[in-house]
Amino acid sequence: GNLDILCGRREQDPDVQELAKEALDAAVHGADLTRRLLAFARRQPLQPEEVDLNELIGGTVKLLRRMLDAGIEIPLDLAPDIWAVVVDPAQLAASVTNLATNARDAMPKGGRLSIATANRVVDADIAALHPAVKPGEYAVITVSDSGSGMPAEVIAHIFEPFFTTKEMGKGSGLGLSMVYGFMSQSGGHITVDSEPGVGTTFRLFLPRAQSGAVRKTADAGDPEDLHGHGKSVLVVEDVALLRRVVVRQLDELGYRPLEAATVAAALAILESQPIDIVFTDVIVGGGTTGFDLGRVVNSRWPHTRVLFTSGFPQARLNAGGGPPPNACILNKPYRKNDLAKALAEAQRR
Repeated sequence: GNLDILCGRREQDPDVQELAKEALDAAVHGADLTRRLLAFARRQPLQPEEVDLNELIGGTVKLLRRMLDAGIEIPLDLAPDIWAVVVDPAQLAASVTNLATNARDAMPKGGRLSIATANRVVDADIAALHPAVKPGEYAVITVSDSGSGMPAEVIAHIFEPFFTTKEMGKGSGLGLSMVYGFMSQSGGHITVDSEPGVGTTFRLFLPRAQSGAVRKTADAGDPEDLHGHGKSVLVVEDVALLRRVVVRQLDELGYRPLEAATVAAALAILESQPIDIVFTDVIVGGGTTGFDLGRVVNSRWPHTRVLFTSGFPQARLNAGGGPPPNACILNKPYRKNDLAKALAEAQRR
């Protein structure tokens, strides 16, 4: 949040912009990695949307070129007519990144990491050779390296959780099993071909999106639609550091923020003056949750909108009564623009 604000305030300083943007990219990448771990450990629901694979691969490779050694070449061969797919973009980017870092480890002296996209129709004959792949139309991502390769006895186990050929402390053995699980959950499949001394090729098969199935999340149109226009937002957050960041974000978005560290303090403010929006963390100290506060607000101040936020997976949020009907929930961590869109959505409900 602070990096986002810094980028906005120092737009005329290219050095600050570059440093802040790279730090922000790393923070967002870390957030995506955390979501991937939560998805594996807690079975957090994916957030699929219609995705342009070439656009996603292009953005991921920009990050990879910073992460990987300078001696690794990354040529791209992207099909111009690649079919759209319905998939969680953050999880797919993390999967490609995982394959790329494995390739880096297989090329300690440098080499070639090729990434390609292509359309492929899998008929019954091809499906018979790969039982896990069903006949149909697929967009395929191919990740190939010129590294050390793997023998057949290793290939037979690479998708098993905690299986790794790396030395202690260099790998958890969870990466490829997470990729495998994500592909299966997305209705796709992953295959591998490898030869010692030659290299390894992974292929990610993703089903072609059916027309009208899920639309890509639209970017906000007119920035003015996201401006707060002086509306009051009561921020209920028991962590002072996070509360300060939110207040700064709201100031820059044109809202009038007020602060409360507890539900009791929030209720006192609500009783003393009109509030347009309550923006509350779900887990608030004092034994009362943000959902409890939301129910009180809906009952006593029906014209006040409520927006919830939390860093916990949905399964935990559903415990203990869960959110009120039609609740808007903004997942942590979020960018300033994410907050602006969520506030606009909460006001439309």
